[in-house]
Amino acid sequence: MNMQKTFLTILWALFVFFIGWFFWIYITGNTQHPLNLYSNTYGIIPLLGGLYGLFLAQHWGGMESKVGKAIIFLSLGLITWGIGMVIWLYYNIVLDVSVPYPSLADAAFILSWPLWGIGAAFLSIATGAKFGAKNLKGRLLLFIIPIIVIAFSYYFLVTVARQGTISSYEGSLKTFFDLAYPIGDVVILSIALLIFGLSYRYFGGIYKMAIYLILFAFVVNYFADFTFSHTTTLETYYNGSLADALFVATMTILGTGIALLDPKKLEEPKI
Repeated sequence: MNMQKTFLTILWALFVFFIGWFFWIYITGNTQHPLNLYSNTYGIIPLLGGLYGLFLAQHWGGMESKVGKAIIFLSLGLITWGIGMVIWLYYNIVLDVSVPYPSLADAAFILSWPLWGIGAAFLSIATGAKFGAKNLKGRLLLFIIPIIVIAFSYYFLVTVARQGTISSYEGSLKTFFDLAYPIGDVVILSIALLIFGLSYRYFGGIYKMAIYLILFAFVVNYFADFTFSHTTTLETYYNGSLADALFVATMTILGTGIALLDPKKLEEPKI
């Protein structure tokens, strides 16, 4: 078994393990059990994905190539997100804070967004995409869709969940992150959509699945961030809930997409 297959086997075994853990939490109705807190060890998934990505990037020439740069920044985003989970777990276990939001963990989480955005931009350049659509309809869609998603997020996170009011400093800080995360997702997703249109032609399409998975991971991440922000606002969030299941899916899919950007595919003989 080669290194890529070994990594993917471990990654998806961890995914199944933690999804099973979350399912157990759901069917038992536990929301305050110590196992809820320890389920946050799923931060191992983005950390492993990021480290493997940094290793893989060196085979593309590291910062000397556009694909190498894309993988490096996408991987660093995974690592900073994983560090955020380590800090979150520290709050859980050591400081006995079950839902540390907002907290120092967000300082690490929020770093992932510009890193992923830069990574998506380099991947867009590598695939030949241009920052802008070629026709008026495409440009309008790239302009309108982010506005619709941001308006949707604001309506449900502020107007509905908070009755349109921000009553305290803590509430202001939380609302900032509630909106910053989905907006960051929209920016990354907009860049990723540029990649989608030209991915068929990238190296004859051999990396099509990798690019699709990276794009899909950003879509899932939006719903994960939105679900987390919405449930923490309504005070229905608990460790090991749907939001965490979506985060596990995001990190696993993104790690898989990065792993499939293996330069060895270019060396494989065509049959």
